[in-house]
Amino acid sequence: MVLCIRGAFRPCGLCCLCRKRLKEIPSSSSNVSTGLTWGLDCDLSRTSELLSGMGVSVLKKDKLDGENTLQDALGSSSCSHKRRKVKEKDFVIVRRPRLLRDSGASWDTLPDELLLAIFAYLPLSDLIRASVVCKRWHRLSFDESLWQTLDLAGKILLPGVVGQLLPAGVTVFRCPRSSISSPLFKTSKPLKLQCMDLSNCTMSVASLQSILSLCEKLQNLSLEGLVLSDDIIKSIAQNPSLVRLNLSGCSGFAVEPLKLMLSSCSVLDELNLSWCNFTDAHVKAAVNHVTSKVTQLNLSGYRQNLQMQDVQTLVERCPLLVHLDLSDSVMLNRECFQYFRKLSCLQHLCLSRCYQIFSADLVIAAIYPDPFRKDVNPKEMINTKKKVVRGTGLSKWEAEEPFL
Repeated sequence: MVLCIRGAFRPCGLCCLCRKRLKEIPSSSSNVSTGLTWGLDCDLSRTSELLSGMGVSVLKKDKLDGENTLQDALGSSSCSHKRRKVKEKDFVIVRRPRLLRDSGASWDTLPDELLLAIFAYLPLSDLIRASVVCKRWHRLSFDESLWQTLDLAGKILLPGVVGQLLPAGVTVFRCPRSSISSPLFKTSKPLKLQCMDLSNCTMSVASLQSILSLCEKLQNLSLEGLVLSDDIIKSIAQNPSLVRLNLSGCSGFAVEPLKLMLSSCSVLDELNLSWCNFTDAHVKAAVNHVTSKVTQLNLSGYRQNLQMQDVQTLVERCPLLVHLDLSDSVMLNRECFQYFRKLSCLQHLCLSRCYQIFSADLVIAAIYPDPFRKDVNPKEMINTKKKVVRGTGLSKWEAEEPFL
């Protein structure tokens, strides 16, 4: 835009008054500057009034030197294709916020509940990998809702793995036939375990003790084939809600801790103490201190340590027995059936490899309520035996021929 002598802005050309004044100015370069300045000074007052009415402020004279003059306009009209050079000004680089993709969602915007629902479908190995992505994912990966059940059967667990996973809220822990190194718990807070299976694991007594010492809510426990200690048996006694206990094939504990455990676990329903390294004192302690609420009991494998008197005590103490296994008790004979008949709820009796009990004794016990009555004819017993064998079997009694 060019300011002409009349005080109006013209896009590029000159008005008639400007062209008339230019004709009066000599061609000398010095005169051009003088004439132009004179013309502008003459009409400055009228121009200022006109611009004020238009709402435009007039530049002072000292600022005119830095602006485009009429001479510059003439030069620009002759070479309109040339570009002016503009000074580079200082600038600041500002990073624009990252725009979301077309999907309109990202992992950071998903709520915790939705991420937990996604993590619930991940296998254990992938869930562990996800826990190292960021702090938020680490917190969500160890949420209690994802660690209700933990199955590590047949695994080799490095030191510290069990100590990190069990405090995450695990309630069911299955780890049979695994190799467990030191748990290395970082907290002494009690665990929430309710069911634990460590059958036939390879682990030290100290490692097993460090786990059981933090358990107070166990309901199902299996330690089959492990070497225990008195402290471990005392730790088991700290779980009064224990319902099922399997110590088959265990060893390494004394009689007194066994009495304490059986007395403390008063709601036991299933108990397996078969083939433990028991002495005669252990067997008597088990028979005399087992809870009367037990319905399934396994005391097999005690050969000469289980006597007829022990069977009598057991039957009188546990009248609710449904399943009873006394296999490999060579001291038992057919007289024990007079005690078994007192168990009105008994459905399964196992007397395998009890060499003093023959199949005929089982048949007689199944047919006659009291086979030791004096008025029972032995010949009648034999005939009854043949009829039963040819017929429906041995009723609810399980029989095996003794090994010779």
